[in-house]
Amino acid sequence: MKTYFLTVFDKLGERLLNETFEASSNDEAKEIGTKRLDEEGYSEHTHRCVSPDAKLVLFHR
Repeated sequence: MKTYFLTVFDKLGERLLNETFEASSNDEAKEIGTKRLDEEGYSEHTHRCVSPDAKLVLFHR
């Protein structure tokens, strides 16, 4: 399992959510990240999910 980083920002650049989670692949991380964003109501906010090797798995601006 790898540790992924999910971060959500408001329009002023302040962090609204900054958490880590584990997934076995980038595809699984994308699913988990998307679900977490939906749960918190942050799907339309600026967000990113980054893999341990700094690859963007999810990004929305």
